[in-house]
Amino acid sequence: HAMPKEPCVYIIASGRRGYVYIGVTSNLAQRIYQHKNGMIDGYAKRRNCKLLVRYEMFGDMEHAITREKQLKNWHRQWKFNLVESENPDWRDLAPDIGLSE
Repeated sequence: HAMPKEPCVYIIASGRRGYVYIGVTSNLAQRIYQHKNGMIDGYAKRRNCKLLVRYEMFGDMEHAITREKQLKNWHRQWKFNLVESENPDWRDLAPDIGLSE
């Protein structure tokens, strides 16, 4: 089932408590597919961040971007705590949004 386009902040990781990348998109499934397949150059690709470990949906892009900027300024440990608050095992959430592993 394809997810409707909605603004979203996402966190991808290289592994449990590894490198984390925070991004914003209006099409989460498409963006995660791109990350998993090495289609987006940059930090996430260089650090092998391919596991979707958290995402937050928003009603509009403005709020999503505000949240993305906030999270990017957080300390690493706060980001870990945020992920682990809902995903303690750092499970890849991609299957939950309709992507195969």
